Amino acid sequence: MIAEPHLFVVLGGTGDLTMRKLLPALYAVVSGGPCHVLGVASSDVGDDAYRSAAAQALTASGVPTDEAAIWAQRNVSYERIDRTGELHDLAARINAVDAEHKAGGNRVIYLALPPAIFADTIERLGRAGLAQGPGWTRVVVEKPFGDHLESARSLNDTLHRYFAEHQIYRIDHYLGKESVQNLLVFRFTNPIFEASWNRDRVERVEITVAESLDVAGRGAYYEMTGVLGDMVQSHLTQVLTLIAMEAPATYSADAVRDEKVKVLRSIREIPSEAVVLGQYSAGTVDGLAVPAYRDVPGVDPGSSTPTFAAVRVWIDNWRWQGVPFLLRTGKAMPHRMTEVAVLFRRPPVCLFHSVVDACIDTNDILRLALQPDEGFSLEVDVKEPGHSTLLRPVQLHFSYAEAFGRIPDAYETLLADVLEGDQTLFVRADETEEAWRLYTPLIEAALAVHQYPAGTWGPTESTSLIPEGRWLSGG
Repeated sequence: MIAEPHLFVVLGGTGDLTMRKLLPALYAVVSGGPCHVLGVASSDVGDDAYRSAAAQALTASGVPTDEAAIWAQRNVSYERIDRTGELHDLAARINAVDAEHKAGGNRVIYLALPPAIFADTIERLGRAGLAQGPGWTRVVVEKPFGDHLESARSLNDTLHRYFAEHQIYRIDHYLGKESVQNLLVFRFTNPIFEASWNRDRVERVEITVAESLDVAGRGAYYEMTGVLGDMVQSHLTQVLTLIAMEAPATYSADAVRDEKVKVLRSIREIPSEAVVLGQYSAGTVDGLAVPAYRDVPGVDPGSSTPTFAAVRVWIDNWRWQGVPFLLRTGKAMPHRMTEVAVLFRRPPVCLFHSVVDACIDTNDILRLALQPDEGFSLEVDVKEPGHSTLLRPVQLHFSYAEAFGRIPDAYETLLADVLEGDQTLFVRADETEEAWRLYTPLIEAALAVHQYPAGTWGPTESTSLIPEGRWLSGG
């Protein structure tokens, strides 16, 4: 893309997110454009050492070594700050780098920081006059955005004290995935599906985000968030809104987000009996031994923090009344996958079976694979060759990789949108608060947490949420 000249300021510039995701994504998006990156952190390193680290990060992502070194030397600088001090010196350095590289006063300020210091950092940016500049200023805030309803409201209030809503980009990297973005195209440009996308034709919808990784080195963080705050409130609920929303009046940021908020406001209060929580015990994933969650460094040996959740929600609106939406996610599961499964209703009469019960397996299932093998498949019944009337399910299949080759990384898409000023794929203030409104009571309730061995699909109790007792995705 051809972006306006700008300065990309990363607070947390030496962290894993910056090195592993942001720098490679920026290189892919604006490698030949007028972008200068200013990494900001408390580490005592200079420009040369930081440029070397940035070049190594780009090389690790697949950029040729010489190209990575040249780009980092030309487009990367570093500024050391005190962890708690004021940021007036940073403001002066930003102005100097801006002038040197002719950035036009345009700035992205990316908070690649621990969530616990978001509010304080925003206050310090505001006091240093960094919320406004000679050109445009945009601030990007990573998830989790708060850890319950009141903290989300407080963080929104802090942001709005210094930044206007049009400057704020609350990032959820799931929304940058091509397959997630395609949900709206799939629904609203294909009449055959939109005509069937309602309570008359759909029996239930399941959204599964399975992670094969355990919490690894994030034990202390996970103890503070748990699966409801880490995954359900954000990723799964964002996908839910895209699956369930009405067609917006226009394809614009506020029109799309208006419809997503309507879905959230239509969700019935979630009772405790509609939630099953779990925590993984020792087991095996991909042939490797995985220790129990309680044995991970930073985790309380008696912890009841859930690493798995299955939630049944009902959307009380005209389109979806009476259709259950099942959300499921967990750590240390058999393999990594994100899939939306739409189960269509059976035909009213079993025309090709003499036994009515034989129709139980003839539902059509639409599977939207969001990762890792992006695409979709539609399971339909066909007649086996011969004189019999035996039916066999077959899949009509589409693969993004087969059709288009390489798919841009989610951060590439989202950073390009930040630079273009497009907020469509970013979460608005009222979205965050409505989502936390749904899940804060569940986080605060003392719900039972069931054990499940690592390498399995979660506690068996989760099947109680489904009439047939069997999930459509995984196990």
